[in-house]
Amino acid sequence: MIGCHEPVGSRTVNSPLQPGQLAGTTALVTGSSRGIGADTARYFAAAGANVVINYRSKAPRADKLVAELGAAGTEAIAIGADLTDPASVEAMMETIRSRYGTLEILVLNASGGMESGMGEDYALRLNRDAQVNVLTAALPLLGEGSRVVFVTSHQAHFIRTTPTMPEYEAVAISKRAGEDALREHIGTLADRGIGMFGVEAISPAPEGELNFRAHRACAERGITHMECLATLDKLVGRGRFRFIGFPLRIRGGTASPIRAVALFA
Repeated sequence: MIGCHEPVGSRTVNSPLQPGQLAGTTALVTGSSRGIGADTARYFAAAGANVVINYRSKAPRADKLVAELGAAGTEAIAIGADLTDPASVEAMMETIRSRYGTLEILVLNASGGMESGMGEDYALRLNRDAQVNVLTAALPLLGEGSRVVFVTSHQAHFIRTTPTMPEYEAVAISKRAGEDALREHIGTLADRGIGMFGVEAISPAPEGELNFRAHRACAERGITHMECLATLDKLVGRGRFRFIGFPLRIRGGTASPIRAVALFA
């Protein structure tokens, strides 16, 4: 991993990716016309990926970001799609297929539920049903070595045990439901050589269960599975490093604690 300051258009981002590291790949970031999604797209662009900016209704913002990335030499397109509409999602994937052929990175960033006039079940349709549908629609484009990232929130991840603000509760519940629904696909993705990662998630075990199922699923497929790594922000921007995890073996256990160490060059 490389920490570097890489100019992208009019912005400078502190990127954990090496310039050119993602050359020849295509990344789709849902809900990326602004905020975290837009900055994620900038990181990928700085590393050389083709970037697909997805938006629901903010076309001018998406087009502005595409122009910014294009001025820095990145191949980028903006695709408007309502993620709660399966036909709209299929059309987006067809555009990606016809333009790039494959998809190597899928970031499920779009979320919502506090908008007015969208229906009482909108949060659940967007934060659970749409996430699964986008992943399913993208599967034909995702090959071995591809990566899927789901962005949720701390409040959503712990909503069943830790209350949040009343106005956010429905959104948090729906986003946690999205975690649970996506978790069911981990084994299928792993069998195809596709990794799935979560920001604040994905919780590897169902509510009320220990993580044995996820540990065994990964062990059976030779996948190294790590949870609860902390202070990763301390590594970004400090240069190349080697990651080492020193395990404490537990007889008969499905997992073990590790001491995680980053050795800088």
